[in-house]
Amino acid sequence: MTARPPAPARQRWLVPVLVVVLSITVGGGLLARELYRRPVVDTADPIALTTPTSVDKDDLPGPGDVKVTEDAARHPHGKAVQAVLQDYFDGINNHDYDQWARSVSKARISDNPRTTWTSDYKSTKDGSILLYRIEPGAGSSLRVLVGFTSTQSSNEAPEALKEGCIHWRLVLPMILEGGGYKIDTVTPGTLPEQEKC
Repeated sequence: MTARPPAPARQRWLVPVLVVVLSITVGGGLLARELYRRPVVDTADPIALTTPTSVDKDDLPGPGDVKVTEDAARHPHGKAVQAVLQDYFDGINNHDYDQWARSVSKARISDNPRTTWTSDYKSTKDGSILLYRIEPGAGSSLRVLVGFTSTQSSNEAPEALKEGCIHWRLVLPMILEGGGYKIDTVTPGTLPEQEKC
């Protein structure tokens, strides 16, 4: 039977081993945290902006392309959500009900039949659109925070703000339907932020 080295000798080689093991564990944890927290984003993507550009009052509502914050661009469904929003706003700006209807749920179409939608949006133009944030909703649904500017004849403006130009900020619910995300009906009682331009 071999004699055990005295306690001070054991401690001399045990301390450096523990320091190395602890360093590897902490370093690996920090690396894993960074990999999971920061998905890869193509920084060359011209759409991944942090803020919309300023628009002269004469040029309102501004460009119709959907811009995306860095936060929204990093979301796993960021590009899919952006594409749905682009179809939605293009449908409104082109006064094309069929294009708009491809971006929304069956329930939203049911609430907005063609004749009502055509009447409600006949003078509307939307622009300066920014997708701020994407958050999980119930089940596989998403909650999408969007800001944009609309111009319209004041008689077609919402009852709460009869203005020809409005800055909007609202949460749009999105659900999986027909193999992709669609903009669903807004929960009754949900009030968007509206401000005169």
